[in-house]
Amino acid sequence: MITFRPMKLEDIPVGLSLCRAAGWNQRSRDWELFLQLSPKDCCVAMDEEGKVVGTVTTVRYEDHFSWIGMVLVDPARQRQGIGIQLLKESIHILQDQETVKLDATPAGREVYLKLNFVDEYPLSRMLCKAVASDKLSKSNARPIQQSDLPQLLEFDHEVFGANRQTVLEWMWEGAAQYAFLMEEKNQIKGYCFGRTGYNYTHIGPVVTPYVNDAIDLVSAALQNCEGHPVIVDALHHTPEWLTWLSSIGFVEQRRLTRMYRGSNSSPGVPKRQYAILGPEFG
Repeated sequence: MITFRPMKLEDIPVGLSLCRAAGWNQRSRDWELFLQLSPKDCCVAMDEEGKVVGTVTTVRYEDHFSWIGMVLVDPARQRQGIGIQLLKESIHILQDQETVKLDATPAGREVYLKLNFVDEYPLSRMLCKAVASDKLSKSNARPIQQSDLPQLLEFDHEVFGANRQTVLEWMWEGAAQYAFLMEEKNQIKGYCFGRTGYNYTHIGPVVTPYVNDAIDLVSAALQNCEGHPVIVDALHHTPEWLTWLSSIGFVEQRRLTRMYRGSNSSPGVPKRQYAILGPEFG
């Protein structure tokens, strides 16, 4: 018998232990943000003895769409249907939302298709085990300052499809050393953020209309990652982008598929996104 209840701050150590068992990258700070964004709508699964054996998070991006992530199950209780129960519980939590999104692994995609999710576009988790700065070109990007955020958030709203101010401010406050922008005549034309994780530094989102600016932005961020493992969740729409990542040492770790359930009436502008923030946030 599996029961569900809202996740609490005191559940974070269990969430972290499930992350470590799965080899995932999240730290306490990530879980704290989930609970800040959705204090009643993140969920844990409990067994008959009240032990937490699984998690799922949800994030509502205004009324435009919501996000499902962090579907984790205790390794000792896997293959017992708990993951699909968590997913169905999150869909129930978000039943008033017009559109629900997630990023699926190939195995997860088969499950989500049966729950009326459809494909939007492909992604690749790209990994570089050790960044070498001598492979990076000189960048014209400059560090993001706090005073840049209002204009940047306006730019991001159009491209992402919803307001994610809290998340991007959280990114900048936690790892400003990976946050860069490109501008022209005092107007922002592209930016990237990054964050430190348990296993890797994660660079993303990367947002710009231009592939050369995406390369400049990520080159600037990677200069602060020399010798460390880095991941980028890259979109496929521009082959030159993927070729460049490969040329500096990134290899595909796994494929993902952006999926949605519902109308997807606020798709944003995917062709201006070169990398996402992460599968857990969108």
